[in-house]
Amino acid sequence: MRSPLLLSLALLAALSACKRETPATATPEPAAPAAPAAPEHAFAADINAADFSELVKTLASDEFEGRGPGTPGEDKTVDYIKAQNLSATGLTVTYDGATSTVSVFGVAPDQATKEKIALCCGNVAGVAKVNNMMSVDQSAPEATYYTVVSGDTLSKISKTNYGDPNKYMVIFEANKPMLSDPNKIYPGQVLRIPPP
Repeated sequence: MRSPLLLSLALLAALSACKRETPATATPEPAAPAAPAAPEHAFAADINAADFSELVKTLASDEFEGRGPGTPGEDKTVDYIKAQNLSATGLTVTYDGATSTVSVFGVAPDQATKEKIALCCGNVAGVAKVNNMMSVDQSAPEATYYTVVSGDTLSKISKTNYGDPNKYMVIFEANKPMLSDPNKIYPGQVLRIPPP
């Protein structure tokens, strides 16, 4: 029983030594790599479940370096959100790996953009919670959020939230550009439900 514990401690010590900074006289580090380009299918009009899965993999990938404040990962995440044609003044996105929480700050032009940016941050593998600390230039009533379960359709969600299944297009329009087809939703996806 002692051997695995000692081996684990030795491995931990070796890994920590690898992460130590080099002295100031060391060769300068190369410039940080450019932000990954948004995939050609990034929230385009023809997005589908497979494309969305690829987008989730992109944001959850090691390329985004943990999305910590002041890191290249944060810059890459902000650039990715902007590539979705979502923008906010002073947009800052941080990620706390210990709690799997994303915090997003800035001033969005309107309530819908604020909520879509939060969805962009939250519909990502490994993110359990989004602290949306953004404010808006033009206030409007806040939407509620709904997590899709197996067997859901936008009509069913519309009937539950508005009492009318024919208002599904309100939900569809509120979730563009993340949705391109009202029939392409998947379990676990979080949707904006605008006020009635």
